[in-house]
Amino acid sequence: MGRYLNLGNAGFQSIRKGLYVDKSKLIESINRTLGTKEKLTCVSRPRRFGKSFATQMLCAYYDKSCDSRELFQDLQIAGSEDFNRYLNQYYVIYLDITWFISTTDEIRHTVRYLQEEVIGELRKIFPAVTEEQRSFPIALSDVSEATGNKFIIIIDEWDALFREAKEDVELQKEYLQLLRGLFKSSLTDKMIEAAYMTGILPIKKYGTQSALTDFREYTMLQPQNLAEYVGFTEKEVQGLCQNYELDFDEAKRWYDGYSFSKIQSVYSPNSVIQAVRNGEFGDYWTETETYESLKHYIEMNLDGLKEAIFYMLGGMRCKINTRTFQNDMLNMKTKDDVLTLLIHLGYLAYDSEKKEVYIPNQEVADEFKNAVENSNWEEISAVLKASDDLLEATIRMDTDTVAAELDRVHESNTSILTYNDENSLSCVITIAYYAAQKDYTFIRECPAGKGFADLAFIPRKYADKPAMIVELKWDRSAQGAIQQIRGKNYAGALKEYMDDLLLVGICYDKKNKKHECMIEKYSYYSDST
Repeated sequence: MGRYLNLGNAGFQSIRKGLYVDKSKLIESINRTLGTKEKLTCVSRPRRFGKSFATQMLCAYYDKSCDSRELFQDLQIAGSEDFNRYLNQYYVIYLDITWFISTTDEIRHTVRYLQEEVIGELRKIFPAVTEEQRSFPIALSDVSEATGNKFIIIIDEWDALFREAKEDVELQKEYLQLLRGLFKSSLTDKMIEAAYMTGILPIKKYGTQSALTDFREYTMLQPQNLAEYVGFTEKEVQGLCQNYELDFDEAKRWYDGYSFSKIQSVYSPNSVIQAVRNGEFGDYWTETETYESLKHYIEMNLDGLKEAIFYMLGGMRCKINTRTFQNDMLNMKTKDDVLTLLIHLGYLAYDSEKKEVYIPNQEVADEFKNAVENSNWEEISAVLKASDDLLEATIRMDTDTVAAELDRVHESNTSILTYNDENSLSCVITIAYYAAQKDYTFIRECPAGKGFADLAFIPRKYADKPAMIVELKWDRSAQGAIQQIRGKNYAGALKEYMDDLLLVGICYDKKNKKHECMIEKYSYYSDST
């Protein structure tokens, strides 16, 4: 076993000793590509979404220097008809690009250092590699020609150089030249049985052309048939919550929200595992990434970006064009480029059918809140920081304070938000009550009685707060909003909360540019007569 060639299965052994969710059927997908024209696979997904777990699993399965049967015999892949055929049958070269970056003397020497290290190890095992050889692709070709062996190459964090050396174009070109030598030459079919690369970013584009066109890519925009391996599925999280006595509804609120055409609910895997281990929910994924990186991108002065973030903080979705993004972290020309990058980083989720982007869950929403509160977006920051006071004013039925605070929210953000209908009013209300999310579930257009209530605030299990039904009116009256709640029996949808339920009517008068608020306690007797 070596450092790069045939690492063995120790990495996957340690993974199996911990809390493990079976993702071994990924191997079946890779097995189908072995030796074919689809044998080059690149999977991109955010940090802490299990990329390295997958590479360690693949190393353990294919590596001919070890016997991994016991590690896999109780996993789903063991039932595959090709399980025995490919188990521990290949020379595997494993390259962790972050390792080379951290161990070289200077980052600009990374590509040269990588080749020297791997060639040195090949030379110890295969006499066909001469002392003069300095090219990794040619050395690999010499070995294959002399021995007839084909290799499986696994590259973890393939895009690390594009992230760590954003502005070193020459280094990036040198690195791409190396990858092309391995994967885009006439000798590739002779020396490589398959390749599997992971990263955060998709393969770099130049214009509309991928730098490595022969790879089949699976991204956060289009994970295709590998969608179930992006994170944890709802069924998997339900099983974990049942086995470890966690509240599934809370797990869904905190970590769900990523959705693809083939899998509708995908959860942040590391966060779920941390919640299980600790026995409580919290911001686990974002602990691995400072909010400063998010803050850097949302502060970019690009037309429409601030408005888009504002809308998404308010629970809305935004249309997006993902096609102009060049798959790097430097060339941001439009708001859509920034939003697309945030999809790949995991800060936003993407609806491929509607071409819309949104904040996926509570964990990520908290990170946006932290970034905005510490940014130069003073108006939005002030709203978020004051939202606790607004909630308390509402609960104590202080209608004057509520109306005045909503006036302030609107006035301070007119440059960001086009405020001309109930939809935009709903967005402002949601942001103004942002702090309430820790105690409430917000339901927009809540099915209730003879129609749909604009907003329902459902208290969480642990929260000692009243439920609230909020009806919004544009250029009418708050009293009319309350009458609609009663007349259409919206309260009927919240039967279990009728002993502690507030009816909240909010109206905006576009002529006076003022909000009006009316709050009443629900009374079963008065509403049933």
